[in-house]
Amino acid sequence: MKKRLLSVLLASGMVATTLVGCTAGGSGNKKVGVAMPTKDLQRWNQDGSNMESQLKAAGYDVDLQYASNDINTQVTQIENMISSGCDVLVIASIDGDSLGTVLDQAKNKNIPVIAYDRLIMNSDAVTYYATFDNYMVGTKQGQYIEEQLGLKDGKGPYNMEIFTGDPGDNNARFFYGGAMDVLNPYIDNGQIVVPSGQIEFDTVATANWASDAAQSRMEAIISSNYADGTVLDAVLCSNDSTAFGVTNALVANYEGNHDNYPIITGQDCDIANVKNMLAGKQSMSIFKDTRTLASKTVEMVDAILKGTQAPVNDTETYNNGKKVVPSYLCEPVFADVNNYEELLIKSGYYTADQLQ
Repeated sequence: MKKRLLSVLLASGMVATTLVGCTAGGSGNKKVGVAMPTKDLQRWNQDGSNMESQLKAAGYDVDLQYASNDINTQVTQIENMISSGCDVLVIASIDGDSLGTVLDQAKNKNIPVIAYDRLIMNSDAVTYYATFDNYMVGTKQGQYIEEQLGLKDGKGPYNMEIFTGDPGDNNARFFYGGAMDVLNPYIDNGQIVVPSGQIEFDTVATANWASDAAQSRMEAIISSNYADGTVLDAVLCSNDSTAFGVTNALVANYEGNHDNYPIITGQDCDIANVKNMLAGKQSMSIFKDTRTLASKTVEMVDAILKGTQAPVNDTETYNNGKKVVPSYLCEPVFADVNNYEELLIKSGYYTADQLQ
């Protein structure tokens, strides 16, 4: 089921990748360009910072660029990275289908390209893909709802709503697909009911993963389907920015009483969302330690520039429409009130003060 779903998602999905920008650099160091999509989400700031510090520690010059979620800006940044003579590009794209022409320039100059976290589609210039297992992210979110509601034990019916990410981000399709493979059987047998009727990916997608868009849609759903006192039991949110918007829409309806508060999933363990988790306003968030992903990507860069084999653990799944891209998939875990201290504080990812 997973392989069939993945091939369908990849065939229909969009792509995104992380591009590494180059500096003119001094002292003859190799140059790596890192292009991130935006500073608007906490996780991309962390990814960029981790990547830059680890690459510099490995002795490389780094040009880190953020494109403010503007495709033309990112294309221009990548063109500048290529013309400035970078040796490797690491790309987290805004829209991977918009990078074919500029990546042809990289290919013509024999510059390897690592797609970072988001797969770049329809380009044979992509050398490697570094990411977390995004299907597993969704699977863990779906399993969390399954366990918390006791669905395996036949409990229900429960009311649920669904929020996933940007339709131009191929990862959103994996998150959605992994979760829905777990939850669809319960929708089919009536243990889960979606009162809004909004289930299909295109209907539940959230442009730019924007919190305000998720909040607006959740407010409309509440007004149309829950104003009569109907209980909402769970909201499947693919990431923390959508979960934050959903929480903003819900909190006024609960007036501080969280006894019947719905289960809300998330991803990225953003500080604001971890605080909501500790306050009982969000149930869990998938923890993707960006230090791990950055470290693995630096290993790939290092291997490329030294002419050795880059680490990969998947050579079958990620067909971008032009080629199967050798990939390294890091394993995600989930954080909740029971384990957040171990995962987030003791690991040094956050300090306790940051979560106060």
